[in-house]
Amino acid sequence: MLSYALRRILLIIPTLFAIILVNFIIVQAAPGGPVDQLIAQLKGNGGAALDRLSGGGGELAGSSTSAAQSASQSRGARGLDPEFVAQLDKLYGFDKPAPERFWLMLRNYLTFDFGDSFYQDRPVIRLIADKLPVSISLGLWTTLITYLISIPLGIRKAVKDGSGFDVWTSGVIIVGYAVPAFLFAILLIVLFAGGSYFRIFPLIGLTSDNWTSLAWPQRILDYLWHIALPVLSLVIGGFAGLTMLTKNCFLEEINKQYVVTARAKGLSQRRVLYGHVFRNAMLLVIAGFPAAFVSILFTGALLVEVIFSLDGLGLLGFHAAISRDYPIMFATLYIYTLIGLLLKLLSDLTYMLVDPRIDFGTRRA
Repeated sequence: MLSYALRRILLIIPTLFAIILVNFIIVQAAPGGPVDQLIAQLKGNGGAALDRLSGGGGELAGSSTSAAQSASQSRGARGLDPEFVAQLDKLYGFDKPAPERFWLMLRNYLTFDFGDSFYQDRPVIRLIADKLPVSISLGLWTTLITYLISIPLGIRKAVKDGSGFDVWTSGVIIVGYAVPAFLFAILLIVLFAGGSYFRIFPLIGLTSDNWTSLAWPQRILDYLWHIALPVLSLVIGGFAGLTMLTKNCFLEEINKQYVVTARAKGLSQRRVLYGHVFRNAMLLVIAGFPAAFVSILFTGALLVEVIFSLDGLGLLGFHAAISRDYPIMFATLYIYTLIGLLLKLLSDLTYMLVDPRIDFGTRRA
């Protein structure tokens, strides 16, 4: 297991390189870079703003390791002073050739140096450090509660297949499939966050304004009070798929010959289910954990963060993509990819713990 883990860790390096390279090339070809947006904004504020920025270009020091097309080649830069355009290129780090910018970015990423944000005037690593706890909280709590609900429910549905319990819970699951998490979030706000009925839970933020002055037990309760509705909306919107996966896995195993043999030997239903079926049926469920966690971070939590005003990593990356803040875009992509690869490694190692018969280390390609 140790040798396999080491090989997988080493494989993370070329995987990260390939993903960053592909996205770097895509961004190279994308129109409307930060220089174009800055020029358009300055033109909208009038020519005086352009004159001031052009005259004070020496104060706009700094560079970025991200990628974009040169401002001198952009449509928005036509008719401007070439020296002013060159200052903008240097400001955003686009005065260097694309290969040089790419290798400089890779070198800095090895030490988690993501440069400074184009528009927020802060180091990207500090922005990510501020936002990551919010996204991790949503992802971990949602995934944990989803598994705690879906696995027992899926097992129960498999055992009671075709019964009344199976039918009415399937109706609930269909609703979970059909209604996205952000609609559940809006419904919860209307019902419990002062929308139209009750005002039980807060609507904004992950903690209260006086959180730092509270005692530790009160801090924990305050945190759980704020995160209850966002996590509940994500759980309601995400438990359906995992429940049906668990049920189908158990149904497939229950009908196999070794289960019939175990029952013929006089073993109890509980012993057969959890002593024999559980280990084999849970393999696919465990394999889906990384995808479930990363999908919550990437997609599910984004709109929920917006609705509940939770300033997380998903919202940061979304705003960066809209404003073409490339250092944040590449940094969030790098962090998400790294988390996903490490979780995939953890999933494979958990495979081995659940079923010792599986040995990825001796598997031939």
